[in-house]
Amino acid sequence: MSKLRCVLVASLFPFIFFAQSPEKSFVVKYIDQPIKLDGVLDESVWETADSAHDFQQNFPSDSIFATQKTEIKMLFDDTTLYIGIKQDTRGDDYITPSLRRDYRAGGNDNISLLFDTFNDGTNAFLFGINPLGVRREALISGGGNDFANFVTSWDVKWRGESKIYDNYYTSELAIPLTSFKFREGETKWRFNSYRFDMQANERSTWVRVAQNQIITSLAFMGDMHFEKPLGKSRTPLAIIPYVNAISGRDFENEVSANDIKVGGDAKVAIGNGMNLDITLNPDFSQVEVDNFITNLTRFEISLPERRQFFIDNNDLFGNFGGRRDANPFFSRRIGIAKDTADNTIENRIIGGVRLSGKLNKNLRLGVLNIQTEEDAANEIASNNNMMFTLQQKVFSRSNIGMFFINRQSFNNPDFLDESEEYNRVVGVDYNLVSADNIWQGKVYGHKSFQPDDSEGNFSGGAFLGFNTRKYGSFLDVVYIDEEFTSDLGFVPRTDIFKVAGNINRNFWPKKKGAINNHGLELFMINTWRPNLDYQHTDRLINLGWGADFNNLSELEATLSNQFIFLTDEFEPTGKDDAIPLPANTGYHFNAVRLEFRSDRRNVLSYGFEPSFGGFFNGTRYSMEAFLNLRIQPKVNMSMNLNYDRLELPAPYSQADIVLIAPRVDITFSKSVFWSTLVQYSNQRDNLGFNSRLQWRFAPLSDLFLVYNDNYFVNTFMPRNRSINLKLTYWLNI
Repeated sequence: MSKLRCVLVASLFPFIFFAQSPEKSFVVKYIDQPIKLDGVLDESVWETADSAHDFQQNFPSDSIFATQKTEIKMLFDDTTLYIGIKQDTRGDDYITPSLRRDYRAGGNDNISLLFDTFNDGTNAFLFGINPLGVRREALISGGGNDFANFVTSWDVKWRGESKIYDNYYTSELAIPLTSFKFREGETKWRFNSYRFDMQANERSTWVRVAQNQIITSLAFMGDMHFEKPLGKSRTPLAIIPYVNAISGRDFENEVSANDIKVGGDAKVAIGNGMNLDITLNPDFSQVEVDNFITNLTRFEISLPERRQFFIDNNDLFGNFGGRRDANPFFSRRIGIAKDTADNTIENRIIGGVRLSGKLNKNLRLGVLNIQTEEDAANEIASNNNMMFTLQQKVFSRSNIGMFFINRQSFNNPDFLDESEEYNRVVGVDYNLVSADNIWQGKVYGHKSFQPDDSEGNFSGGAFLGFNTRKYGSFLDVVYIDEEFTSDLGFVPRTDIFKVAGNINRNFWPKKKGAINNHGLELFMINTWRPNLDYQHTDRLINLGWGADFNNLSELEATLSNQFIFLTDEFEPTGKDDAIPLPANTGYHFNAVRLEFRSDRRNVLSYGFEPSFGGFFNGTRYSMEAFLNLRIQPKVNMSMNLNYDRLELPAPYSQADIVLIAPRVDITFSKSVFWSTLVQYSNQRDNLGFNSRLQWRFAPLSDLFLVYNDNYFVNTFMPRNRSINLKLTYWLNI
């Protein structure tokens, strides 16, 4: 072998093999006898089952075995994967804040199981359970390296129960094999598990995950070997109809409506790796309302997708480009539009289909097509929204993806400008994730097309980052043409060349004390405007220090220096009669921020984040705070507060911007939940009430009663009000 060839093979070696060699493994035995699912591991077959054991501590240390033992056993038959878990504890003082499904794992007692069924280190199914038998499930994508790719909105049918004993508890899970996707004849899945033990103040994992890595990372997994090959996935056809009775009134326009809507979804399995989702006249009235956010920037803020139809394999569609600057597909664009007064309103979805999943071991396919209706009164055309995407795995965990997006208007109504008849975007992305998860990167190039506008319109970028125990850094470069447009994307600003980067140093004290770890970070963003001869318009420099304490509290402090050159007028206070800050003016200002979060294990936990400093040509004082009271396991109450005081010199305005959001969650049982959220925002001029009662009367079948009420802040006059009674039923055929 030539010297050059040796160098090439050595350079590619980390990307060819997984970071975690299969040192840990266990056998999943085949059974032909029933298991009574009661949380009690008293069937004799459990005695013969192999186990995943010897959990490694992840917190407060990641170099010793867990102090409390965990043992996971698995069995399977032709239809179901059975899991038996025993977790030792120091007592029975468990933290279980709620009986609601899909709880958050941090700060309470629970265990989560991760299954990489295609052995690709990229996507996984997660199932979790706590000492009271409350369950959760999630989809993990992108290698598990970003919490944005951890989606708990996914729902699937399975069963689980727990039983509490002295100094330990047991759980039994029965997950239909139809809840997974896998290749026919498969004999091995990659597997890991992580556990939160609040009495021992300990996080642990079956396969070691270093503290500088995200605990859901799919780079660190062992193997589970099936005693006989798995058969063909026999996912049933699922029909999910709904009926929704709604009564509402729009007080601004003096319009009342009483209506009954019907529609539904269907889920069809195609082979062992593909899903076909169909929706007809979908209704999302039961989806939780978005949290209000105080926005003092000049740009739009993205909010997460909560609608079930768009969740499965969402990374295939939504992970192209840069999530902050140039995401060409953002599913929340579908079903909303701007009216003639430039207000955001609902645009009804008539129906749609969504095909996604694995074509073979290394190739994934995604096709989405959704039709929205015409709203002539608001000059909104009927649109067909389509996206086609392919993703090919390369090396161990990297991939190359390509996409085509088409937003096409129907019938070309008279009110529609010719330039808005269609918008098309094509692009290619290369995503790099090294086997050991130290290196992550991305390179992408996208181009948009509009009527009579096909030249230029480019968006491109590159990202490279590394993360080791002591050091971390990244460099992110983005270029977006002024005319680049993606109607179905999230592109808050165009005509930018942006360079962002950071470097951080982590410290891990050897002596046991209050601090578990702490670190310093230098973060910078610089933005230039190519269409203005690359004028430097934005700069942000942050120098921060943060610490994680052994009692689970957190502390951060940040100094920032900022420069903004306004190319357009900007009025930050939101007052109708306020004088905007002038264009073609540069502003330099500094600020200091402090953030503290208390131990989430406490019955009463809290956090606060004060900041003070310059704001354009004036000053800004801000306070963000939250308070959470847990009366477990049935009542959880919280209060969020955002306050901003803007003081700009005359003749510009001053403002007190307030956002208050109390929430009450009551879980009467594992099947009956009631939540109420109140949100007061004088920036939005809105006081909103959302109250939702949910009864899960059968697996994934629900009865919802949802009440919404909104008022103007200053006059307390009503804006709109509605009440929904919605019934959904999941039927397997």
